[in-house]
Amino acid sequence: MPQATADLFSSPCLQFKGSMVPLTTLELLYFEPDKFSEELREKVKQAPNLFHNLPIVVGLEKLAEAHSPLDFSLIQTLCEQEGIRLIGVRTDAPEQTSAAQTAGLAVFQPSRGTRNTEAETSVQESPTPSAAAETGRDEAPPQRVANRVITTPVRSGQQVYAPGGDLIVLAPVSAGAEILADGNIHVYAPLRGRALAGVQGDAGARIFCQSLEAELVSVAGQYKISEDLQGEHWKQAAQICLDGEKLTIKAM
Repeated sequence: MPQATADLFSSPCLQFKGSMVPLTTLELLYFEPDKFSEELREKVKQAPNLFHNLPIVVGLEKLAEAHSPLDFSLIQTLCEQEGIRLIGVRTDAPEQTSAAQTAGLAVFQPSRGTRNTEAETSVQESPTPSAAAETGRDEAPPQRVANRVITTPVRSGQQVYAPGGDLIVLAPVSAGAEILADGNIHVYAPLRGRALAGVQGDAGARIFCQSLEAELVSVAGQYKISEDLQGEHWKQAAQICLDGEKLTIKAM
């Protein structure tokens, strides 16, 4: 055995590392197998390349409360029939957690902002100026956001992700490329690939681009494909944001 190979085999072959991997979430409001299958098939038809072998998580935050434990094995089968890979379930309901684990799926905790408990609301409330004055403590300095700046073209097949902040691209994004950010996306050139902002669920995120020619745009999971975008603002400077749960496009 060559020495280099022997040295390699004497070192550990794996390591764990914390990282954020963006995943598409399928939000389930209720489950009726035939309707689920039909609607899923229609979605896949709209963008088959996007959904092919796409790993997804089923989010149950909006599931009807009276719903019984779901048959996740059946849901998994229906997803596989459309070429989608169901890898996990996002819930903190004990009965749904148990059902998901029985089906061999990973269980994720609901994302921040989807829970609505009184305790969390009280934690998120900011102190009033008078309350801060009463405590006599200095306010904490604003936390620095980790933005990412790309100065070179993003080519077909490339994926660029900005975890925890905005993604700023100063060059064209080609068809077949994918750019993602937890925050906003700015493209100071033609946007021809896929752009997904607020991938961790930030509904306030926006996409800004100098020329809208995208294959797909998405904010917090709500998306539009090219056929839906080729309207009033096509090949013009535009911004994309959410109005409620509806994705809207505005001139910039």
